[in-house]
Amino acid sequence: MGSPKIAVLGTGANGASIGADMTRAGLDVTFIDQWPAHVEAMRKDGIRIEMPHETLVTPVHAFHLCDVATLREPFDVVLIVVKAYDTRWACELIKPLVKPDGLVVGVQNGMTMDDVASIIGPKRTLGAVIEVTSNMFEPGVVVRQTPAPGSWFAIGGFDGSTHGRENEVAECLRHAGTVEVTDDIRSSKWMKLVVNAAEFLPTAILGLPMADAVAVPGIREVMSASGAEAVRTALALGHQLVPIFGKARVEVNDPETYAKSLMDEVLSHWTLPDTRVAVLQDWMKGRRGEVDDINGLVAREQRRLGGDAPINQKLVDIAMKIERGALKADPSNADLLRSLLHTSGAASKP
Repeated sequence: MGSPKIAVLGTGANGASIGADMTRAGLDVTFIDQWPAHVEAMRKDGIRIEMPHETLVTPVHAFHLCDVATLREPFDVVLIVVKAYDTRWACELIKPLVKPDGLVVGVQNGMTMDDVASIIGPKRTLGAVIEVTSNMFEPGVVVRQTPAPGSWFAIGGFDGSTHGRENEVAECLRHAGTVEVTDDIRSSKWMKLVVNAAEFLPTAILGLPMADAVAVPGIREVMSASGAEAVRTALALGHQLVPIFGKARVEVNDPETYAKSLMDEVLSHWTLPDTRVAVLQDWMKGRRGEVDDINGLVAREQRRLGGDAPINQKLVDIAMKIERGALKADPSNADLLRSLLHTSGAASKP
């Protein structure tokens, strides 16, 4: 493939950061987003990426969702960077503009590959793991805490039909961070889901940045327990404990130790004093978070297997109370979270 025509569908904090990096590298990138004020801000002033040591403003081609029907030139590569629960409609929206031999990549948390493939087709579907720390609360402005040298991606195909084509997308994403190509992207995505299950709800329920939440007595133990349930679930589903974040393989079969090692990696390399998990950022904006797509998925898969993931399920129950307005995300929830450690049972395959 020569110079690809790329669409980034979902240009929030992560999507805009990735798209801006590729644009500055000279690639042909189209930004598509559902927040009207954000699109208008990008059209007027470009996208502003504020990083620890520099701020970059990049002019971009930005379009509203309603503009997609007016586009005519198809894309070689589409990066889906919307919330996991928005994946299906996003794929339906962009499907008419994907070239017959184009590639669509879910650069997302959660296990969205099957959703993408069911709409776009396995031969055009790749999966990705993303580790970028960023936030956006103001239209047209991203605060990116991990610039490209500190960001990490893994890329892999839905099945063998895309073997060898992963590098077409990897070469694009290498402008935004380190990229590894894997032949077991499902296991890699489950390992990232382990991290997300550990960090998302225990810290969001407290309404605190990750670093502050981890310092609350007992919360790190809740995070480890939630992650361990996710590890057990991954193993029960037949996935492998593969290395992510560019680290060597962890030669250990103990779910608690493995979950803790992944969580420690995130806390030591991707967590700054004001880093807030995506779920908390969504709640701060009045949006629903990816509760069902991360911790909820762990609980559902265990039920399907005939097992149980009690800590993840109870975390989901608490989170749903917050989303309904029956409870506030607040440090006062610490006792409620600590009580989960006394929950009987553990995720396992019968």
